[in-house]
Amino acid sequence: MRQIQETTKYRGRFAPTPSGMLHFGSLVTAVGSYLDARSHQGEWLVRIEDVDHPRVKAGISEKILSTLEQFGMEWDGPVIYQSKCMNRYYDALHFLETLGLTYPCSCTRKEIADSALLGLEGMVYPGHCRNGLPPDHNQRPQAVRIKTKPDRIEFQDRLQGSVYQSIANEIGDFVLRRADGIYTYQLAVVVDDGWQGITHIVRGADLLASTPRQIFLQRLLGYPTPSYLHLPVVTTAQGEKLSKQTLAHPIDTENPLLQLMAVIDFLGQHPPSELIEGDLNSFWQWAINHWSVARIAQVTYAPYNPSLNIVNE
Repeated sequence: MRQIQETTKYRGRFAPTPSGMLHFGSLVTAVGSYLDARSHQGEWLVRIEDVDHPRVKAGISEKILSTLEQFGMEWDGPVIYQSKCMNRYYDALHFLETLGLTYPCSCTRKEIADSALLGLEGMVYPGHCRNGLPPDHNQRPQAVRIKTKPDRIEFQDRLQGSVYQSIANEIGDFVLRRADGIYTYQLAVVVDDGWQGITHIVRGADLLASTPRQIFLQRLLGYPTPSYLHLPVVTTAQGEKLSKQTLAHPIDTENPLLQLMAVIDFLGQHPPSELIEGDLNSFWQWAINHWSVARIAQVTYAPYNPSLNIVNE
């Protein structure tokens, strides 16, 4: 199954979902991944994760790319759109099916909840359909699940340290293609990263629990496992994650430098006050030369208070 592009020593990526404009939290991920790539003289790719088309909003992809340009972030190579990569997801799923590693599932959420235990991210799938569909379920819409194993998957995150998970016990057999025919994030992101030859992944810690599932799929599909760095997720003072679902405000594109200063301050980089008087080129030069993962707080969630002084005096 392994088919990957030639890879440089470092190839990173930023992969937003076009369901809304970039906000401060997503800008943290974009800037963190960009600085990590450029500080290693690596490539930084942009991928639009629009495989879940009911969530996609018209015109947002173009606005996201325009915002990145306004903030001085230059990507390498063409922008990849998941909606144009369906054949790759089909091939990957077919490969797993031929190995006997998947099965159709017609369970409803209620049926799962009625007999499942609470796991890491909701209910652990109890395996109702693992040995075949119930006789009265053949006419129902069917998802496709992957058979998991009780083995523990462990990896070393560059910031969060050692992370381990027993997928079978904490998640259960998870879905690769939904009953509505849409390929899931877990499958698409693994195929995309493998096909693009991504060597380093920098993203929010809200995806930390997804990583063992992705490593599990990487091994089955013959893809190498990238290096992972999960950054703190930005929250409000009340601990609520900044996200499109919680109506986080879009970033202010009128003053990119002020926003960028706030981002690298949130990431513990302690920018000097005189940077605010310069231009984007001088900002990026300083930020790339001084990027240090060791300065980032080793937490998964951290509050952001826009009223805080964002520069050192």
